[in-house]
Amino acid sequence: MGDIPKIISVDDHVIEPAHVWQDRLPARYRDIGPRVVRAPMGEMSFVGGKFSYVQGGEGPPCDWWHYEDKAIPQTRLSAAVGFDRDDVKITAITYEEMRKGCWDPKARLEDMDANWTEAQMCFPSFPRFCGQTFLEADDMDLALLCVQAYNDWMVDEWCGDSGGRLIPLIIIPLWDANLAAAEVRRNAARGVHATCFSEIPPYLGLPSIHSGEWDPFFAACAETDVVVNMHIGSSSKMPSTSADAPPAVGSTLTFGNAMSSMVDFLMSGVLVRYPDLTLAYSEGQIGWIPYILERADKVWEDNRGWNGVYGTIPEPPSTYYYRQIYGCFFDDVHGLTPDALEKCGVDNITFETDYPHSDSTWPHSREVGQKLMGHLPDDVINKLVRGNAIRMLSLPFQP
Repeated sequence: MGDIPKIISVDDHVIEPAHVWQDRLPARYRDIGPRVVRAPMGEMSFVGGKFSYVQGGEGPPCDWWHYEDKAIPQTRLSAAVGFDRDDVKITAITYEEMRKGCWDPKARLEDMDANWTEAQMCFPSFPRFCGQTFLEADDMDLALLCVQAYNDWMVDEWCGDSGGRLIPLIIIPLWDANLAAAEVRRNAARGVHATCFSEIPPYLGLPSIHSGEWDPFFAACAETDVVVNMHIGSSSKMPSTSADAPPAVGSTLTFGNAMSSMVDFLMSGVLVRYPDLTLAYSEGQIGWIPYILERADKVWEDNRGWNGVYGTIPEPPSTYYYRQIYGCFFDDVHGLTPDALEKCGVDNITFETDYPHSDSTWPHSREVGQKLMGHLPDDVINKLVRGNAIRMLSLPFQP
């Protein structure tokens, strides 16, 4: 094969600049709204799938987000590009230590050029992967303003001057499905086709997708052609096995929540009720998908007398996957073997570069893609690298 086509990445991340909320919140909220304070990092660890940290002491300087009574550190794991792999550790970082492309849109476009990337869609950092930071707030009026301010910054400033190369991805007020639907419609009216959502809402203390409580949100997304994007960790609970398991355990199992979430949706009836709703799983890889589809179909058929869904899911669950769900990979050799990829669906898979996280393939995503996909036909490579993303997100690029 020749060179892979220019990449359209459906999962990257932005480190929000310090001014995002300070520039947009009413004056009365600026002292308690999100703001950056530089202070020492006392201790930080990541054990059993949970971060813990202490501000102060004699540790290295860190740029902390302060919001209400919370202090949340910025870490090198979230801004890992430019560091040697051996230096990517669970440690504090400041904006000056980050590569500028982490938070500056013009520098990001330059880093995309260096990485054979035409366009990319970025998940939030301080709000976390689906905006759950604002769900945990005390003042929900302020929280709603924070959600709206983030989305205004995302659309107008982060993506606004990029010529469409930075793809807007909004967050929603997770605590109210009707408010979430309104925010989807507000942003869809200005051309947004992607929103974040939690892979497993009950982990955040929210209703499950089986409850019907989310129907206003799902209806708004289906009616406005807005894709529901669920990133690993968007339930604030990463898979692990014990409170003392080393980080390597959770890092190996990161796909687990995406797998559980997909089964949840396949068995929920949501995709039956909203046939125009599109779901996308970010950073979950794809090698597990063939077995899950096989197992879901078998449970639907063989256990029809007691599985509780046979009457409400009229077709085999895999039907809805192929019609409405996209997976995503950045490095999955098994998932790209011909048999596995056929079962994943060549029209259901997208590619990501994960800039600037520790798993990112930047600045070698082009070479990684050629190595991973070089055995595939050119038309399939084109679909995986850009064509499926263009269709999924209604992008104005040539496939």
